[in-house]
Amino acid sequence: MHDELLVASDETIDDAVQHADPLVLRGLVYQLTGDESLASGVQVETVVSGYRSKQVIAEDSDVAMIRDKAAAFLKSCRDTGQHEVPFGPMQRLRRSLSLIVGSEVPAAELELWTEQLGIDPFARGLAWTHPPTPEQLQDFSVIVIGAGMGGLNAAVHLSEAGIPFTVLEKNDEVGGTWYENRYPGARVDTPSRIYTHVFGADFTYPSPYCEQAENEKYVNWIADHFDLRKHITFDTEVSSVVWDEPASMWTVTAAGPDGEHTLSANAIITAVGLLSRPNVPHLDGIERFRGQYFHTARWPASLDVTGKRVAVIGSGCTGYQLVPELAKNHDVEHVYLFQRTPNWVYDTPGYLSPYPAQVNWLDRNFPYFANFVRFAYSWALRPSATAPANEIDPAFNDPHAVSAANKELRDQRLAFMRSKFADRPDLMEVMLPDAPPMSARPVLVDRDYSIYDAIQRDNVTLVPEGVGHVTEDAIVLDDGTEYPVDVIVLATGFRANDFLWPMDIRGRDGAAVEDLWQKDGARAYLGNLMPGFPNFFMLYGPNTNANVGFAAIHLEELVTRFALKCIEALVTSDKHTVEVTTDAYWKYNDALDEAAATKAYLDRRARNYYTNEHGRSATNGAFDARLLWEWLRDPGNRPPPTPKTDDEADIMRMRGIISPYFGDDLTLS
Repeated sequence: MHDELLVASDETIDDAVQHADPLVLRGLVYQLTGDESLASGVQVETVVSGYRSKQVIAEDSDVAMIRDKAAAFLKSCRDTGQHEVPFGPMQRLRRSLSLIVGSEVPAAELELWTEQLGIDPFARGLAWTHPPTPEQLQDFSVIVIGAGMGGLNAAVHLSEAGIPFTVLEKNDEVGGTWYENRYPGARVDTPSRIYTHVFGADFTYPSPYCEQAENEKYVNWIADHFDLRKHITFDTEVSSVVWDEPASMWTVTAAGPDGEHTLSANAIITAVGLLSRPNVPHLDGIERFRGQYFHTARWPASLDVTGKRVAVIGSGCTGYQLVPELAKNHDVEHVYLFQRTPNWVYDTPGYLSPYPAQVNWLDRNFPYFANFVRFAYSWALRPSATAPANEIDPAFNDPHAVSAANKELRDQRLAFMRSKFADRPDLMEVMLPDAPPMSARPVLVDRDYSIYDAIQRDNVTLVPEGVGHVTEDAIVLDDGTEYPVDVIVLATGFRANDFLWPMDIRGRDGAAVEDLWQKDGARAYLGNLMPGFPNFFMLYGPNTNANVGFAAIHLEELVTRFALKCIEALVTSDKHTVEVTTDAYWKYNDALDEAAATKAYLDRRARNYYTNEHGRSATNGAFDARLLWEWLRDPGNRPPPTPKTDDEADIMRMRGIISPYFGDDLTLS
């Protein structure tokens, strides 16, 4: 509890609870008090909010009752000076969480959601089964490549476990994508409440969807709070990682301020990110351009666009974030958006708005409030809510959608478009995507001001074509139409399918990772292991993006825990290598391909980084997040649970595809 609660007035408390979701207050106060009047007699109904549905309390009288009880609880804490508020019995938690979401949380999922609450900040770290000796720890080392969100998460848990490690980072600071992407309008498209690790569940964000500076602040908080900078070597870019068979070690070659040098480690954890290497297409004639020309991930800190004519090339998330910001909040003369392929946008309440001050007051002063809000946001992404619109229904007959749920989503998008383009059917036509919703990365926008509003401004022109060539001071289309510009910005995305590039990764017998992937692009077992590459773990590896039911940051946590459990086995067992078998690698990937075949992102009309040059997705994960959570929990000799109910059987329906246990899919030697 924060000290400011101890001096808060009744009016302050009463006002604050008016700004909280009453369903969250209901479950939270029930967990803390066991007040049965909160658990019965309250009617809940479903409404559409933005492009998602959500549960709300049906009767205003019930809302008032819940808020009154929440305020009374806080006043009691204030009046008694109670600094440490007991969480309440864990046996009560499933019911408490169910009260928040308006439906029963399945028993088989309770441990997953308990982790997600963040009550235990190290729930997704390494809990040693058999504590190692100091000698065992001294003789083992890990190199982590990358100090963004994933690399710092690995560093936190390696440090907590006492495993010696070094982080190599190519930039001069931590942050990864949030250090590099500083273009105007850069903002997260995952709710900020769940854009934190379990250990950061209490980190206070000022907005539902925070801008770049706030996300970078969080990453720096991780580095400082856990004292990680002493483990990080900055300005050091890895060029090669080579397996030394006789030594059972990895040799890493990297270039830093003092030139090239080599390091050795027993294990490697790569955390280089999915969207880290800019995709820079060649524009014919660009060498003649006299203005400024750059990718959004390399936005110049000194750039002044006042009075400038700015061309933005690309219409993905970045372009759709950048153009409205430039047009409204910077004194540009004109913005041109060059768009070959329009994208679906998803109106999201509060996307650009900060939280009211009362919400952050509750974060600081209401015990466990931030944790329970985090759960509510996480539950909204659960598989049963997000999967239907992503799945192709072969029996569904519609030329524009892939399932009934997908059509419903498309109809919602069309209604939003019509509300914006009521007087501009010409713009409606060129902004309407051919591909179905969810076949590309969703672009979240604010209801009141978005790309749809920006392109109707006098200082913005939408050019629904690609670039022909560039002259000294203009962009020219293939038909000869010329657009004079002073600045050209590439919002052309990243080389998402070039995993680990440009590093040279060599495993057993000198085999390159490209040899393993030559058939149809990058693959991995559980997104992080490859046969022939012992003790080599990838975070945000192949097919770990956009998983149904989890934000990417949470899957990174699960993969990290899995890697640490493998490392535990090496540290404590006198073994030197852990490796996935070739059979298990292909068994997993065959099942992955089968699951992916029914996903909207493989629709033939979609053209984006979700698919590679072979026509398959090396980026997206096709498995239910609950399965991944189960599979990644522990690679040790723990038998899988036996389903006891239909819900549990559904969750575990594909459990037999893999069995990530030593002596089966994984080998220790």
